[in-house]
Order: sequence, then structure tokens, then C-alpha cells
Amino acid sequence: MSAKKVILSADSSCDIGPELKEKYDIPYFRFHILMDGGSYLDGLDLSSNDIFSTYREKKCLPKTSAINVNEYYEEFKKWTDQGFEVVHINLSSAISCAYQNCCAAAAELPGVYPIDSRNLSTGMGHLVIEAAKMAEQGMSAEQIQAEVRNLIGKVQTNFILDTLEFLCAGGRCSMLSALGANILKLKPCIEVDNTSGTMSVGKKYRGSFEKVAIQYAKERFADVDSINPERLFITHTLQSRELLESVYQYIREMNIFKEIYITDAGCTISSHCGPNTLGLVYMKK
Repeated sequence: MSAKKVILSADSSCDIGPELKEKYDIPYFRFHILMDGGSYLDGLDLSSNDIFSTYREKKCLPKTSAINVNEYYEEFKKWTDQGFEVVHINLSSAISCAYQNCCAAAAELPGVYPIDSRNLSTGMGHLVIEAAKMAEQGMSAEQIQAEVRNLIGKVQTNFILDTLEFLCAGGRCSMLSALGANILKLKPCIEVDNTSGTMSVGKKYRGSFEKVAIQYAKERFADVDSINPERLFITHTLQSRELLESVYQYIREMNIFKEIYITDAGCTISSHCGPNTLGLVYMKK
């Protein structure tokens, strides 16, 4: 890390997976997961499977707590004291106060450049990877911040849910909507608005998750000419590895993307989306 002129860090909710995190040397700031009377750090003290198993056993739903100002300040100061510039990519300010906390910390230090991703999960992840490549090219933190902000509108983040119960518990949809979706056996598609960072319900699919997953993939990539083929993230909390492999092979045979990364949604995202969620996250040209 000492060889870098710019240190790039991110909130743990970017979900890029251990391989890419290590490849690009990305320090994480970890959200706090509150569950069953305890507080845990996302991905260190708790896994998504722990969340789902606790829910099944105790019907105990998790809550999340943002990284606070002091947590950002203490780590940023270690880097800026050594003469580094820092670029930090945050979870959307529309769904978390992490970005505001990050900005408050950055205001007290020289050379710290927060970025509101206006996105979540591997929608953030795309921006993290692009920023890492810019840092490798020797761009300054200020340049990276400006260039990444220009890319935000190209990120396409959407995912289908098996249940709205977790989103509802987190205050991000109504109990009435969740009840209606469950009764009708609907699989709603959640769309992230990359201009505001807010989420809304798009198309509602009907049928088994296996059938819906392939239909969802087919529809997502219908407009091939508009897609940036560099990379796709298949980000999920699927309980069936067979279904995951089926979706991967279906997309691979489309021959659109140069790289396809399969990543598990971390605890922060899983706490709100629940089990059996599938996201296909890419960028437009």
C-alpha cells in the first residue's frame, strides 16, 4: 500500500468479493449489523448465511448501522498523515447516512475525496474497480473523484427478490406491498435510480424463482448494443448453487461480457434483500 500515491477505499457494501478486493488492494469500512442483541462487523464477525440461519431459527430480522464519523476520521488520518490522498466510495446517500458521515470526516482532513455512488452492492463495485484502474494510471484523487462521478449514470443496478419481508423490516417498502407480493407469489424487480440513488419496484415476475431468473436475465440484456461489455457482476444470496450455475451458463452463452464475476451479497445488502436475491449489475456504454 505504501507505493500508492492515492489510497482507494470503499464501504463494505460494494460486494466485489475477496478476489477483486485483494487484486486492487481496497480497504473496507465495515457497516455494523445489529441482530439478536449483538452488534457485528459486516463480513468479519458475521456472514449472510449467519443472518439467514438466525432468521430461520428465531424469526429475528437484522438491522444495519452506518460507519460513523470517527471511524472514517481515524482511518483517513492514518493515511493522510503519511502523505497519501484518499478516494472513498460510499453507499448511496439516499439509503444510508454513511456518505454524510464520510464527508464530515473528510472536512477535517486534507486530501480526502468522498464519492456518493448513488448506488449499492456491485453497482458501487463497478465504480470501485474503475477508480482503482485510474489510481494505477497515476491519476490524482481529485481527478479520480471527477471521473468516477461522470460514470455513475452508466451503472445499471437491479435485482429480483424472492421475498419483500427483509426490505419491509428495514422500512424500505410497506407491509401491504410485501403481503400482496407473497400472496400472489410475485418476484419483484428492484431498480436503483442512478441519478438519485433511490430504489423502486419495477416489473413483477410471476412463477418459480428458477423460471423467473432466466426470464429476468433474457430481458436485462435485450439491448446488447447499449451494454458496456467489460464486466458483469452476478451478485446474489441464492441458496441453490444449481440455479446460480444455470444463470451463469445462460449468460455466458450470450457472449456479451468479457468478464463475469459471481459475488455473494455481503451482510449489509443481505440484511435488506433477504435470501434468494439475484442481481445482474453492469454498465452502459
